[in-house]
Amino acid sequence: MVALSPERVRRQIDALAVAGLDWETFGRTAVETLHRAMPFAASCFASVDPATHIVTANVKSGGLDDDHDVEWSFHEYEVEDLYDFRSLSCGGGGVVTLQSSTGGDPGRSRRWAELFSPVWDFSDELRVTLSVDGVTWGGLALFHEGRAFTAAEQAFVASISEGLARGVRSGLVAAAVADDGRPAASGPAVLVVDGRGEVASANLGAAERLADLGCVDLGDQLPQVVTGLVAAARRMSATPGAANPRARLRTGAGRWVVAHASPLVSRDGGAPDVVVTIDDARPPEIIPLVVASYGLTDRERDVVARVLQGVDTADIARALHLSAYTVQDHLKKVFGKIGVRSRRELIAQVFTDHYLPQMANGVGLAPSGWFAAS
Repeated sequence: MVALSPERVRRQIDALAVAGLDWETFGRTAVETLHRAMPFAASCFASVDPATHIVTANVKSGGLDDDHDVEWSFHEYEVEDLYDFRSLSCGGGGVVTLQSSTGGDPGRSRRWAELFSPVWDFSDELRVTLSVDGVTWGGLALFHEGRAFTAAEQAFVASISEGLARGVRSGLVAAAVADDGRPAASGPAVLVVDGRGEVASANLGAAERLADLGCVDLGDQLPQVVTGLVAAARRMSATPGAANPRARLRTGAGRWVVAHASPLVSRDGGAPDVVVTIDDARPPEIIPLVVASYGLTDRERDVVARVLQGVDTADIARALHLSAYTVQDHLKKVFGKIGVRSRRELIAQVFTDHYLPQMANGVGLAPSGWFAAS
């Protein structure tokens, strides 16, 4: 395989980001491209919920497997460590490495001491948040065996992070979703996860919902987004007033769902059981994702959100304390970014991307204007 120069890798990733690939295909291809310029032992390319920065899915390479997702979630969300994706994102993003965070003593990291070293024998981890236009859409973790990441490698990964973010954003939200023919899930899923990370009980709709997230049986390894929410819920149970963790994600059938986790009271003082609910996302939850996916400014997002809600120009102007001319100017810029020419085309674009998959599966509308449970 011919090695690629850093500049050529950047150009190829930028081209992949606008190629209309689903995010997983984009991630695998981008990581393979990166590996041709900067060798590493393993990688994990993940999507995150832009609102909470919780990992919702991932694609792995090298020696990484799915067998240790529960342990990873425990160290990522439940216990304190020197760094994690959420704190990196909330701190403005960028690149962090295990060696630099520990001052060359990785044993200071509980994640390394209890997971990365005994299971995979990694010597260093590099993490970078994938953010564009102020929104974090994913994260990338790379691993070395036998040496640390150099300053040049860190700078190179940082330089391609925005291109990677654009690819994730496009694949998650902006691209049309192909219908896989499966019917919509019937009602919300409710499941109780015990201290061992296993499903203790579940309602009748849980198996169907989990299958849409790639978990074919309630006794199987739970999807990483669920294990991550469970770990985060246990951690927040020790923080009075903390909000229950939640994540929005797209299922294999192309539908947006919202997952919530809430810890139960433990009578024996052990790890509490956690109730997880998974249900269809409603318009108030989808609209922020839709408008964020196109790289709009804050004011443009405000205008588009109201257009999608059916508000006319005069009322948008009054609500946002703008003139009608200013609203029209914002819309003109929005149309250029999204690639449409009118409000009608804008709404049609959103319809194709986010509503058509539900209708194609035969789900009827409820009085709320959203899709009813079948």
